[in-house]
Parts: sequence; C-alpha cells; structure tokens
Amino acid sequence: MFTALLLEESGKHTQASLQRLNEHQLTTGDVLVKVDYSTLNYKDALAITGKGRIVRQWPMVPGIDYAGTVLASDHPDYRIGDEVLLTGWGVGEQYWGGLAEKASAKGDWLIPLPPGMNAKRAMAIGTAGFTAMLSLMALEHAGITPSQGPVLVTGATGGVGSVAVRLLAGAGFEVHAATGRPEHGDWLTSLGAAAIIPRAELDAEPAPLESQRWAGAVDTVGGRTLAKILSQTRMDGAVAACGLAGGVALNTTVMPFILRGVQLLGINSVYMPKEKRIGAWQRLQESLPVDFEDQAQVLTLEQSIEAARDLLAGKLRGRVVIQP
Repeated sequence: MFTALLLEESGKHTQASLQRLNEHQLTTGDVLVKVDYSTLNYKDALAITGKGRIVRQWPMVPGIDYAGTVLASDHPDYRIGDEVLLTGWGVGEQYWGGLAEKASAKGDWLIPLPPGMNAKRAMAIGTAGFTAMLSLMALEHAGITPSQGPVLVTGATGGVGSVAVRLLAGAGFEVHAATGRPEHGDWLTSLGAAAIIPRAELDAEPAPLESQRWAGAVDTVGGRTLAKILSQTRMDGAVAACGLAGGVALNTTVMPFILRGVQLLGINSVYMPKEKRIGAWQRLQESLPVDFEDQAQVLTLEQSIEAARDLLAGKLRGRVVIQP
C-alpha cells in the first residue's frame, strides 16, 4: 500500500483527496519507482482544482513529473536502486503521476539523474526548469545572442519564468522580467533581471507592428500578450512560446514574420526525444546554482491541494517541491 493524491470526478466537479492505494493498481509501465520528490506545476494546479481540462481518465493521480529510486524493473536500462526522473509523456493527465509515494512508468519515458544531481534538485528544477532550458536552447538555435539586445521573460515570478530569468542571465543576456506582482521586483533582480516590466504594458491590444524592443523572448502567457510581444520583437528576433496562462487564442498578423523576419518557436517539453532530454538536463545541472534546490518551497502531499489553489491565484512564486 502507498499514499497518493487521488482525483475523482463527481458530476462536473473534481474531488481531490489523499488515499491509500495498492501497488497492483499501478499498471502503466515496466518500472516501479519510489517517488522521492515531485513538484506542483501550473498544469497540476489546473488538474487538482478542476479548472482546466487536464485529466483524461478517471480516477487520476496528478503530478506531471517526479524523481526517485527504482524499486522494480522489467526494462533492460534500469535496475533496482537506480535514480531516475520523469517529465511529460502524458503522466498526470492520461497516466497516473508523481503526487504519490510510488509511481509506475514505461522505462523509455525515464532518464537517469544527471551526475551530481539528487532527486530534490531535479524536482526543484522540474518540468518548469526543463521547459525554460528548452526555450533558451531554442533561442540559441535561432541565432539569438546577447549582443543583439534585451530578451523578455513573461510570467517571470512563476516556475518557468523564474528559472528562465536565471538561465538567460547566466548565459549573458540582458533580461527584462514581466510580472503583475511588482512586490517581487527585488527578488527577480536577484535572479538576474536587469529591468522589471509591468504586466499591463503587454496586455493591451497590439498594433500590427510596434517599436522594436526585444531581441528575443520566453513567453509563458500566450494570448494577447504573445501577440503584443511579436509586434515588438526586433528584426530577425525570436520568441519561444511555452505557456497559455493568458489564453490559447493568438490574434496577430503576418507583419512581424514577413517584414522583420521574426521567428515564433513552439516549445514542446512533453514528448521531447530522450537524447535531447538528457542534454538539457545535464546543462541544467551545470547552469543553475549549487544550492538551487534549497531555494524551493517544500510541501507535503496534503498541502499540495491548497497550494494548487494558491498557485492559480498568483500567491506563489518560484518553485514548489512536493515530498511524498
């Protein structure tokens, strides 16, 4: 038996509660993992509160990522005692996830913990940090360099945004952090932000083309904010789009693309090939401070229910780690 956060459907409502479950109910894959740490992501918060169409099968154990130790394995790449991590692959949506003491996964979804990384550090980084690194790598692949000008990060106090600020600043970029929470300006500056941009500046209806401001951007918001950023991106700039907190619709024009050569880069962290995952995680290990995991807020499974509401209400900042 093990404890898990279980989501059940009751009419049109989602009920979240801690339940004692049986190992035999874990039928997803060929590797059984003792979950040492998981995280609370935006997608998890939507699932737990029922405010987003995240869960595809009921009942569901949420948690789109986790890190832990192999308890049993029928996969040739993993043995008992191996330390592994998982992000994406529909876990916490279609398959039972990591907000539990144990989880079952297909071995092909797992990667070994990078050398020098422990489970707590892995989940302090989590899907959010992994997404931020993929965004940075996409901008670099698009040819964006620090010499071209400032880069913008939206939703900068969130999980993805805060790690993106750190990574971009560490890579030598002048980072402008957009947030609707000016009280956290000093914190963002401590992460490496050179300027704080009020969220309201980016929430107005954009013109087809506006004054050129950004060499690049990491956008976690989407919607009208993304349209505004595109209209302000400099010649041959690029925007990595990795979130939809502000909506899924994108009402823009072709002007930034055909008159300025702006590139819109979609970031898909869910089904990223294993080789690229390993490379991104190794770079995360090397790029982030040695005490990065100590700066995350650590909560229990029971606390994750209320924390999910707080996350959607904008009351949390940075990374939240769950210790089952």
